Amino acid sequence: MIALFLYLLAIGCWLGGIVFFSFFTAPAVFGQLPITEAGKVVHAIFPRYYALGYVASTIALALAIYFTAVREARLWWGMSAVALALALGLTFYAGAVIRPRVDAVRGVSEEQNPDPAVRAEFDHLHQLSVYLNGAVLLLNLAALATTAEALSRRG
Repeated sequence: MIALFLYLLAIGCWLGGIVFFSFFTAPAVFGQLPITEAGKVVHAIFPRYYALGYVASTIALALAIYFTAVREARLWWGMSAVALALALGLTFYAGAVIRPRVDAVRGVSEEQNPDPAVRAEFDHLHQLSVYLNGAVLLLNLAALATTAEALSRRG
């Protein structure tokens, strides 16, 4: 019972963080502040955002693997584990590879006449991070759906 609670809590925190940041925090910050200031606020949030993803996803994945081994409805628990593993990989890639690259060229968004190549790199990296975030959101929803199915089968 405690393991299932921790599993659901981890997925809920991770998914909730993604939804809140993506659909409430970022739009509100960029809608209310000048782009330079908004960028600084979001830049300050990202380390915590990714830390939540790393911790919650690791807990959820470990427990999904455990449930695959010890509970009924192994196929459904296994599908949850696969979705969570993919989401964890994308989260680490976005946070550990893409985010530092964005940070390195982030200043271009504040320049009056930015270098077109650097601006194109920033735009590409930003778009990639948005796509990765969306994929992680969808994978979390898939994990939640397969978890619901596993639990409905008394798994």
